[in-house]
Parts: sequence; C-alpha cells; structure tokens
Amino acid sequence: MSESNAAGMQRLLAIMARLRDPERGCPWDRQQSFASIAPYTIEEAYEVADAIDRGDMHDLRDELGDLLLQVVFHSRMAQEAGHFAFDDVVAAICDKLERRHPHVFGDATVADAQAQSRDWEAHKRRERDDKGVGDASALAGIARGLPEWQRANKLCQRAATVGFDWPGPAPVIAKLHEEIEEVRAEFAAVAANPGDAAAHARLEDEIGDVLFVCANLARHARVDPGTAMRRANAKFERRFRAMEALAKADGVALETLSLAAQDRYWDRAKVAERERSA
Repeated sequence: MSESNAAGMQRLLAIMARLRDPERGCPWDRQQSFASIAPYTIEEAYEVADAIDRGDMHDLRDELGDLLLQVVFHSRMAQEAGHFAFDDVVAAICDKLERRHPHVFGDATVADAQAQSRDWEAHKRRERDDKGVGDASALAGIARGLPEWQRANKLCQRAATVGFDWPGPAPVIAKLHEEIEEVRAEFAAVAANPGDAAAHARLEDEIGDVLFVCANLARHARVDPGTAMRRANAKFERRFRAMEALAKADGVALETLSLAAQDRYWDRAKVAERERSA
C-alpha cells in the first residue's frame, strides 16, 4: 500500500472512531450494533452491483467507498468489544488469499479456472475440517443468510461437484415445464378450496420448486440470477414509466383504462424502446 493509500485508510479509521466516540461522536453511529448495521452492509453490496450493471464508474467509486465504510464500521464495533480490529480483518483475508492460491504463492499448478474453482472448494473443506466443523456434506458451509436465489445457486454448484447435476440446459427446461404444470394443478386445487391452508402451502412449495429450477437454469446458462433479475426489474420499471408518460401525453389516467388498453400503451413503450436502441 502506498503512503497516500495508507494515510487515507488511517483517516477513514480515525473518522469511524470519532463517530463512535462515547462523548463526542454521532448519536446515531454510537447506538448502532452488528445486527442494526448488517442490512446496510447488504444494501451497499447491491448498490455496488447496480453501479456495475449501469457501467457508471463515478457511482461505482462512491458505492465501493460506502461498502468499505461498512467493513470499517463492523471492525470498529468489534474492536470496542475486544474481539478484533481492522488490521486483524486485513491480515485474515491476506492469509486466506495466499493459502487458497498455492498456484500463485507456492509451487502448485492448476489447469484452468474451473480447476481452480474445484481447488478453492477443497481448500474451504480442509479449513472447515481444521476448525473441527463436523458437517462432512458437500453442502457444508453455505451461509443461510444469503439471498435465497444466491443460496440456491451455491447449493446446485456444490451438488454438481460430486456429479449430481443435469448434463445440460435441455433437461432443466424440461423439468421447468414439469414444475409449471404442478403449479397449475395446485392453483386449481386452491381455487376449488380457497380456505384450505394445506392447499395453499402446496402451491407455495411448487412455486418454490419453479424458482429453484430457474436458478439452476441460470447456472447452466452461466447467468447470475440476481443480475438477470435486476435487469428484468429495471426493464419493467423503464417500460412502465414510459407507459405512464405516453398515457399522460394523451391526457389519459392509466388507472382508468382497461387492461387491454393498458397493454396497448405497454406495446407502444416497447416499440419506442426498440427504436431508440436500433
């Protein structure tokens, strides 16, 4: 780290210490805990991903700073409680990176990125064994706090390391059609028994199966499901706002229109978007 970078890091650590100072600090910062800050940590990670999706390097710089602040915040609270400090966090990740990259920092060799991914998982298993973690499953160590789409992806990746995987996307698509038919059947059961809690629970299970298969399909396509969903959300929001603008330009309140009339505005918004991108 250069002297200027080191000075910048020390400045940030000093700012965080001042914010948490019991006498001179910020009331909001002083009252925070690991649990209260955790949602902000997750939010900042998503904002980093959003800036990357948009290709906005100015925002990415700022969002990475916000994410770094989260690391500093948690580290400061841990230091105050006598657990560890920021330097310990840095030392731990440096040690881990060197340990898990023996082909870079040692004499080992790997054939390609896929082989490195397998080696990485093997290193993680050994580390869990060294810590005395008794779970020997291939699925051990997958955090339960992950967003569920991400956890589904990791579960499938781990299962694939022992050969439990579809051979390609075609059978996954076939399975998706099968699960959709099961959802259709459960919707019919709920419609026939609207007050039946068990029927609704079965419908929930089948919709979960559809989403799980979709996560698997994304993995076979080498598509991150979170990124795909963010783009789908952005597309929907963009087109819906365009619908609203088109209706307003025609002097029409969107909520007064039939669904068929609203669909026509949706189609106009799609056409206009395609024309702009052509």
